[in-house]
Amino acid sequence: MTTRPVRTAVAVAVLMLGAAACSSSGGGDPLAAKSPAAQGGSGKTVVVGSANFPENVLLASIYSQALQAKGVKVEEKFNIGSREVLYGQLQSGALTVLPEYNGALLGYLDAKSTATGKDAVNTELAAKLAAGLGILDSAAAEDKDSLTVTQETADRLGVKSIADLAGKAQDLVIGGPPEFKSRREQQFKDAYGLTFKEWKPTADTTANALKDGAVQVGNVFTTDPKIVQLKLVSLNDPKNLFSSQNVTPLVNKAGLDATGTAALNAVSAKLDTAGLTALMKRVAVDKEDPSAVAKDWLKTNGLN
Repeated sequence: MTTRPVRTAVAVAVLMLGAAACSSSGGGDPLAAKSPAAQGGSGKTVVVGSANFPENVLLASIYSQALQAKGVKVEEKFNIGSREVLYGQLQSGALTVLPEYNGALLGYLDAKSTATGKDAVNTELAAKLAAGLGILDSAAAEDKDSLTVTQETADRLGVKSIADLAGKAQDLVIGGPPEFKSRREQQFKDAYGLTFKEWKPTADTTANALKDGAVQVGNVFTTDPKIVQLKLVSLNDPKNLFSSQNVTPLVNKAGLDATGTAALNAVSAKLDTAGLTALMKRVAVDKEDPSAVAKDWLKTNGLN
């Protein structure tokens, strides 16, 4: 389905367990930790969890603080690990809320799914979730595959979408993970009629290869801070070749009341890809504390 490792059940654990850990909850076993982040409000304590990579910790902190702002009692359990562990914790009720990516979660539950657009993905996802689990509103923000170019290339070729590469791709070198060609070459031909001049395995150096001119088109994930750093442009994908990966709250429905639901939906309504990319630059590049970055974002958006 995609080159991003979290899109498949087998590789989920590899990405999650291998990603850099970053948390406002301290060290030790996050599932054993007791870290009440807020008192007051009414009802049960809502336990907000996260996977152990910086973007998910940031999103969990946004969720946690948004809930606290509405008087909800919150306990944070960040940096837990892979989707296999997290999903079971939601089922058991040990976790109440988790920032998820709708397409990646659907791929975990049904590796054969061909849904691509946000609505289609969410419809299938809602039907396949375990009893007692649900998804709330998806944000516009996505962390997904994209074809990306430099601003200079976008201006020179007059391209804003992948479709605009028609008639131009044959003169362009494309870069991405080693498996990108085998997984995507035929799809680009079928969906957009594109045949590229050359495919280069650039792996994690794709953004730099674009800036250096080693490739003219590259597979860069949409919240990679280098998009901002290097002033790159992710092309629109009108045919939804890359499945939706919208940031979406996954919840244990019994543990979240209407107040909590409204607070999280309000976050989703404000969170877009450009904003998340800018936040991730602060966390991943500038090394700011995720909880402080989350606090700033909530204040800016009137959700504190």
